[in-house]
Amino acid sequence: MSKSLARVRAALEAAGERIEIIEAPSETRTAEQAAACAGCLTDQIVKSIIFRGETSGHIMLFMTAGGNRVDPARASALVGQTLGRADADLVRAETGFAIGGVAPIGHLNPVTSFFDPRLLDFERIWAAAGTPRHIFAIAPQRLLDLTGARLAPFTG
Repeated sequence: MSKSLARVRAALEAAGERIEIIEAPSETRTAEQAAACAGCLTDQIVKSIIFRGETSGHIMLFMTAGGNRVDPARASALVGQTLGRADADLVRAETGFAIGGVAPIGHLNPVTSFFDPRLLDFERIWAAAGTPRHIFAIAPQRLLDLTGARLAPFTG
């Protein structure tokens, strides 16, 4: 088991969650790939989009429904600074995950997080479990609670 997957499993277990992590037969790097694997709607997939604050230099996680896009202007206004692209090295250094497998929990360092209200429209949503081939299902309110994310409109 990869270190990334083990961290996600440990975070779920520490929170009292007994969730099955599924290994996909192929990559689930995109929301469409993950939805096909999970047999759900694309919007039931949690996309973990990472930006870097241009002023702070810190990363910020935007968890959005698979069919939505983060609006950079709305997201920047929300955090009070211009947001830029976080490169793969920064994402891995801060979260411990590779792009395409960034989980909403189990990060190496605390990450300021925001949660798309659209995800609350479902009974169950699916998120990356630390690798591009592993996903797990969870109730959206429970994921919001576990991550400590701020519920906010940032899509466009």
